[in-house]
Amino acid sequence: METTLLDQALLLLTGLTAVYLIFRFLQAAKKSNVKQNFLFHYITAFAVLFVAGVLVILFDFAVLARPEIKIVATLIPFGIATGLVCEFYQKYAKAYMGLLVLGFLLIVLLNLGLLNAKFIYPIFHSIAGLTIFFIPILLVSKKLVNSGFIWVTVGGTLIGIGGIALAFLGAGKPLLGIFTAELVFTILTPILFLMTLAFTYGFMKHLHNK
Repeated sequence: METTLLDQALLLLTGLTAVYLIFRFLQAAKKSNVKQNFLFHYITAFAVLFVAGVLVILFDFAVLARPEIKIVATLIPFGIATGLVCEFYQKYAKAYMGLLVLGFLLIVLLNLGLLNAKFIYPIFHSIAGLTIFFIPILLVSKKLVNSGFIWVTVGGTLIGIGGIALAFLGAGKPLLGIFTAELVFTILTPILFLMTLAFTYGFMKHLHNK
Protein backbone atom coordinates (compact mmCIF):
# COMPACT_ATOMS: atom_id res chain seq x y z
CA MET A 1 0.00 0.00 0.00
CA GLU A 2 1.37 3.42 -0.99
CA THR A 3 1.72 6.33 1.42
CA THR A 4 -0.32 9.47 0.88
CA LEU A 5 0.95 13.02 1.28
CA LEU A 6 -0.73 13.10 4.69
CA ASP A 7 1.06 9.88 5.66
CA GLN A 8 4.40 11.35 4.58
CA ALA A 9 3.77 14.59 6.48
CA LEU A 10 2.85 12.70 9.65
CA LEU A 11 5.89 10.45 9.31
CA LEU A 12 8.12 13.50 8.89
CA LEU A 13 6.65 15.11 12.02
CA THR A 14 7.04 11.80 13.87
CA GLY A 15 10.69 11.61 12.87
CA LEU A 16 11.41 15.20 13.90
CA THR A 17 9.73 14.62 17.26
CA ALA A 18 11.76 11.45 17.77
CA VAL A 19 14.99 13.34 16.98
CA TYR A 20 14.05 16.03 19.52
CA LEU A 21 13.44 13.39 22.18
CA ILE A 22 16.78 11.71 21.40
CA PHE A 23 18.49 15.09 21.77
CA ARG A 24 16.88 15.63 25.17
CA PHE A 25 17.90 12.16 26.35
CA LEU A 26 21.48 12.88 25.27
CA GLN A 27 21.37 16.17 27.17
CA ALA A 28 20.15 14.35 30.28
CA ALA A 29 22.96 11.82 29.97
CA LYS A 30 25.59 14.57 29.74
CA LYS A 31 24.22 16.51 32.71
CA SER A 32 24.06 13.52 35.02
CA ASN A 33 27.05 12.56 37.15
CA VAL A 34 25.67 9.04 37.44
CA LYS A 35 25.79 6.55 34.58
CA GLN A 36 22.25 6.12 33.28
CA ASN A 37 22.31 3.09 31.01
CA PHE A 38 18.53 3.09 30.67
CA LEU A 39 18.82 6.18 28.46
CA PHE A 40 20.60 4.03 25.89
CA HIS A 41 17.49 1.87 25.55
CA TYR A 42 15.24 4.91 25.09
CA ILE A 43 17.60 6.45 22.53
CA THR A 44 17.82 3.18 20.58
CA ALA A 45 14.03 2.88 20.44
CA PHE A 46 13.43 6.38 19.09
CA ALA A 47 16.38 6.21 16.69
CA VAL A 48 14.82 3.09 15.17
CA LEU A 49 11.46 4.88 15.01
CA PHE A 50 13.09 7.75 13.11
CA VAL A 51 14.83 5.42 10.63
CA ALA A 52 11.67 3.34 10.12
CA GLY A 53 9.68 6.49 9.35
CA VAL A 54 12.24 7.64 6.79
CA LEU A 55 12.21 4.23 5.10
CA VAL A 56 8.41 4.22 4.85
CA ILE A 57 8.48 7.71 3.31
CA LEU A 58 11.04 6.54 0.74
CA PHE A 59 9.67 3.06 -0.02
CA ASP A 60 6.00 3.10 1.08
CA PHE A 61 4.41 0.68 3.53
CA ALA A 62 5.74 -2.30 1.56
CA VAL A 63 9.08 -1.84 3.33
CA LEU A 64 7.44 -2.94 6.61
CA ALA A 65 7.03 -6.43 5.18
CA ARG A 66 10.80 -6.88 4.77
CA PRO A 67 12.20 -9.34 7.35
CA GLU A 68 15.08 -7.09 8.39
CA ILE A 69 12.69 -4.19 9.01
CA LYS A 70 10.38 -6.39 11.09
CA ILE A 71 13.36 -7.46 13.19
CA VAL A 72 14.76 -3.98 13.79
CA ALA A 73 11.32 -2.39 14.38
CA THR A 74 10.91 -4.72 17.35
CA LEU A 75 13.52 -2.58 19.12
CA ILE A 76 10.99 0.27 19.41
CA PRO A 77 8.65 -1.28 22.02
CA PHE A 78 11.39 -3.53 23.42
CA GLY A 79 13.74 -0.56 23.91
CA ILE A 80 11.18 1.63 25.68
CA ALA A 81 9.96 -1.23 27.89
CA THR A 82 13.51 -2.27 28.83
CA GLY A 83 14.44 1.34 29.54
CA LEU A 84 11.53 1.70 31.96
CA VAL A 85 12.37 -1.49 33.82
CA CYS A 86 16.08 -0.61 33.98
CA GLU A 87 15.30 2.88 35.27
CA PHE A 88 12.65 2.12 37.87
CA TYR A 89 12.88 -1.59 38.71
CA GLN A 90 16.57 -2.36 38.55
CA LYS A 91 16.36 -5.59 40.56
CA TYR A 92 14.21 -7.09 37.79
CA ALA A 93 16.21 -5.56 34.92
CA LYS A 94 18.46 -8.54 34.11
CA ALA A 95 15.62 -11.04 34.10
CA TYR A 96 13.40 -8.75 32.03
CA MET A 97 16.17 -8.02 29.54
CA GLY A 98 16.82 -11.75 29.26
CA LEU A 99 13.15 -12.35 28.46
CA LEU A 100 13.06 -9.70 25.72
CA VAL A 101 16.42 -10.82 24.31
CA LEU A 102 14.89 -14.30 24.01
CA GLY A 103 11.88 -12.78 22.28
CA PHE A 104 14.10 -10.79 19.94
CA LEU A 105 16.11 -13.90 19.00
CA LEU A 106 12.91 -15.86 18.34
CA ILE A 107 11.66 -13.01 16.14
CA VAL A 108 14.97 -13.08 14.23
CA LEU A 109 14.63 -16.84 13.67
CA LEU A 110 11.01 -16.41 12.62
CA ASN A 111 11.87 -13.78 10.02
CA LEU A 112 14.78 -15.83 8.71
CA GLY A 113 12.37 -18.69 8.08
CA LEU A 114 14.07 -20.92 10.67
CA LEU A 115 11.07 -21.00 12.97
CA ASN A 116 7.36 -21.38 12.28
CA ALA A 117 5.61 -19.94 15.30
CA LYS A 118 3.82 -16.74 14.30
CA PHE A 119 2.27 -16.35 17.76
CA ILE A 120 5.70 -15.12 18.92
CA TYR A 121 5.00 -11.60 17.65
CA PRO A 122 1.73 -11.05 19.55
CA ILE A 123 3.14 -12.58 22.75
CA PHE A 124 6.33 -10.54 23.02
CA HIS A 125 4.81 -7.33 21.65
CA SER A 126 2.09 -7.70 24.28
CA ILE A 127 4.69 -8.16 27.04
CA ALA A 128 6.53 -5.00 26.00
CA GLY A 129 3.31 -3.05 25.45
CA LEU A 130 1.85 -4.00 28.84
CA THR A 131 5.13 -3.03 30.52
CA ILE A 132 5.00 0.42 28.95
CA PHE A 133 1.33 0.70 29.88
CA PHE A 134 1.52 -0.29 33.56
CA ILE A 135 4.85 1.07 34.85
CA PRO A 136 3.93 4.78 34.50
CA ILE A 137 0.53 4.11 36.12
CA LEU A 138 2.20 2.44 39.11
CA LEU A 139 4.79 5.19 39.46
CA VAL A 140 2.26 8.03 39.22
CA SER A 141 -0.15 6.32 41.65
CA LYS A 142 2.70 6.07 44.19
CA LYS A 143 3.69 9.68 43.48
CA LEU A 144 7.21 8.62 42.57
CA VAL A 145 7.20 10.66 39.35
CA ASN A 146 5.46 13.73 37.94
CA SER A 147 1.82 13.08 37.06
CA GLY A 148 2.60 14.02 33.45
CA PHE A 149 4.55 10.78 33.15
CA ILE A 150 1.18 9.06 32.68
CA TRP A 151 1.43 10.15 29.03
CA VAL A 152 4.00 7.39 28.57
CA THR A 153 1.13 5.01 29.29
CA VAL A 154 -0.87 6.73 26.54
CA GLY A 155 2.06 6.22 24.18
CA GLY A 156 2.29 2.60 25.28
CA THR A 157 -1.39 2.08 24.55
CA LEU A 158 -1.01 3.46 21.05
CA ILE A 159 2.15 1.50 20.28
CA GLY A 160 0.42 -1.61 21.59
CA ILE A 161 -2.58 -1.15 19.30
CA GLY A 162 -0.40 -0.54 16.26
CA GLY A 163 2.13 -3.25 17.06
CA ILE A 164 -0.36 -5.97 17.86
CA ALA A 165 -2.48 -5.14 14.80
CA LEU A 166 0.62 -5.37 12.58
CA ALA A 167 1.65 -8.59 14.31
CA PHE A 168 -1.71 -10.22 13.61
CA LEU A 169 -1.49 -9.11 9.98
CA GLY A 170 1.90 -10.79 9.79
CA ALA A 171 0.34 -13.92 11.22
CA GLY A 172 -2.30 -13.81 8.47
CA LYS A 173 -5.18 -12.88 10.79
CA PRO A 174 -6.62 -9.35 11.11
CA LEU A 175 -6.91 -8.36 14.78
CA LEU A 176 -10.53 -8.87 15.96
CA GLY A 177 -11.42 -9.53 12.34
CA ILE A 178 -11.66 -5.81 11.58
CA PHE A 179 -8.04 -4.60 11.52
CA THR A 180 -7.49 -5.44 7.87
CA ALA A 181 -4.33 -4.36 6.04
CA GLU A 182 -6.12 -1.36 4.53
CA LEU A 183 -7.43 -0.17 7.90
CA VAL A 184 -4.13 -0.75 9.70
CA PHE A 185 -2.12 1.24 7.17
CA THR A 186 -4.74 4.00 7.15
CA ILE A 187 -4.46 4.55 10.90
CA LEU A 188 -0.78 3.64 11.30
CA THR A 189 0.81 7.03 10.61
CA PRO A 190 -1.60 9.01 12.85
CA ILE A 191 -1.01 6.43 15.60
CA LEU A 192 2.78 6.74 15.24
CA PHE A 193 2.61 10.53 15.38
CA LEU A 194 0.26 10.66 18.38
CA MET A 195 2.29 7.93 20.10
CA THR A 196 5.52 9.90 19.68
CA LEU A 197 3.89 13.09 20.97
CA ALA A 198 2.58 11.24 24.03
CA PHE A 199 5.97 9.70 24.77
CA THR A 200 7.71 13.04 24.29
CA TYR A 201 5.38 14.88 26.66
CA GLY A 202 5.58 12.13 29.29
CA PHE A 203 9.35 11.78 29.21
CA MET A 204 9.90 15.56 29.15
CA LYS A 205 7.74 15.96 32.27
CA HIS A 206 9.86 13.28 33.91
CA LEU A 207 13.21 14.80 32.88
CA HIS A 208 12.18 18.28 34.04
CA ASN A 209 11.44 16.97 37.51
CA LYS A 210 14.51 14.79 38.04
